[in-house]
Amino acid sequence: MLTVNDVSLQFQGSTLYSHVNLNFAPGNCYGIIGANGAGKSTLLKILSGALEPSSGSVSVGADDRMSVLEQDHFKYDAYTVMETVIMGNRRLYDIMKEKDALYEKADFTEADGERAGELEAEFAELGGWDAETEANQLLSGLGLAADVHYAAMETLDGRQKVKVLLAQALFGQPSIILLDEPTNGLDIDSVEWLEEFLMDYYGTIIVVSHDRHFLNAVCTHTVDIDYNKVQMYAGNYDFWYESSQLMQQLIRNQNKKKEEKIRELQSFIQRFSANKSKSRQATSRKKVLESIQLEEMPASSRRYPFVGFEAEREAGKDILFVTGLSKTVDGVKVLDNVTFTANKNDKIAFVGDNEAGVTALFKILMGEMEPDEGSFKWGVSTSQSYFPQDNAAFFENFDGDLIEWLRQYSPDPTETYLRGFLGRMLFSGDEVYKPAKVLSGGEKVRCMLSRMMMGRANVLVLDQPTNHLDLESIQALSNGLAAFKGNLLFSSHDHQFIDEIANRVIELVPGKAGCLDRTGSFEEFLAWKKERSL
Repeated sequence: MLTVNDVSLQFQGSTLYSHVNLNFAPGNCYGIIGANGAGKSTLLKILSGALEPSSGSVSVGADDRMSVLEQDHFKYDAYTVMETVIMGNRRLYDIMKEKDALYEKADFTEADGERAGELEAEFAELGGWDAETEANQLLSGLGLAADVHYAAMETLDGRQKVKVLLAQALFGQPSIILLDEPTNGLDIDSVEWLEEFLMDYYGTIIVVSHDRHFLNAVCTHTVDIDYNKVQMYAGNYDFWYESSQLMQQLIRNQNKKKEEKIRELQSFIQRFSANKSKSRQATSRKKVLESIQLEEMPASSRRYPFVGFEAEREAGKDILFVTGLSKTVDGVKVLDNVTFTANKNDKIAFVGDNEAGVTALFKILMGEMEPDEGSFKWGVSTSQSYFPQDNAAFFENFDGDLIEWLRQYSPDPTETYLRGFLGRMLFSGDEVYKPAKVLSGGEKVRCMLSRMMMGRANVLVLDQPTNHLDLESIQALSNGLAAFKGNLLFSSHDHQFIDEIANRVIELVPGKAGCLDRTGSFEEFLAWKKERSL
């Protein structure tokens, strides 16, 4: 059991939250949600003991062991993958190292023998004989090939390291698991495996994620950080969202009825307060009027940007023809004879564990990279706008503020127009004068989306646009792309985002020629793919 007792946190002179009281029980998964900056990751740090609250305390059961998903991808570069995973149970790892050191001693003494016996007993009690088997199972489940399991961590790429650190957090059956954005960088199959693992887990799981499908799949409870409060609700993300919307609507409806009653009473009092025969009734109604209180709707920390794309002109029948595209990047063939035709009104999601291939394909289609083989042709009536996965080049060498940055792409250079546009993307007041090069990841994404909206293209190409966005911005982007009348080619790790938008799915399978291509929703594609593998 993990218990939060009257915790408060002051940060940079303001109260992030106060008087937080929560109980996290075994067998449940708790999803922590809230706007960017609300304090989700900070709450995880308080729960893990990495950060001291301003007041209050966090208590953990005496026999409970807590595991935390590491965020530093370079922390274990001096170790092997297997060692890194087993470090998820630090006591077990320390016993293994001490045992090995004892047995390697040239002058092994009787005292060493007694110590080794103690260590062997504890080693067995902690499941040490099955440690490598468990680690291998976790790594395989997350999609890491067997030849990687004993490799040096420093030889792995970023996505592989993410999987190893996740396996570390899950290793050794900890009582409590804290996961901050565990699906970041994971492919579809790995996310599905993780969902099944967590749904069957006996312990307490607390997770921060922007992946709505993942939260809905694994969470039994939702912990909402808003209004400077932290409150727990039973149910997954969708249940919380629908309930919160319903509650707000109920308050609005109640206030509307109260406002009508107030107007009715005010009218009666005004008409009859001077009338002797009606004065008693008017006085009575005054008392009723004074007793009516409107429910206050606190200002939420959640902010939804406006995302809407409109094409300057409608595309014709011909959109895109791709024939036999192949490309090798850093010695790896990421595209192999890829052929497809994009039809009018197609919204194609590119999925699978070949992110480098999708990025290479998009760069080729946008003229930023040459293919090794094959060709492509855009329809003559199409116009394209591109959202690259790495957008640093758009900001790092620009010395102006947001107004000046957006002016580069705007049909209207006036500050009034630019301020209005930035306001819809949640940049208000003096925020529009913030230097472009110091923006956060989410702010850069919103700026890049603004640039695309101003371009008014009829084909949008977006490579991982949901990275760095909070749940509210992802929902706004999803709504905007679903309503777009033109064509889309996009990639994302967000399962629900893909399912809400795509009417066709293409998977570029690593190490295989061609691609898997099916018309329909993402869920339909996954079901079709599973049937094919049976």
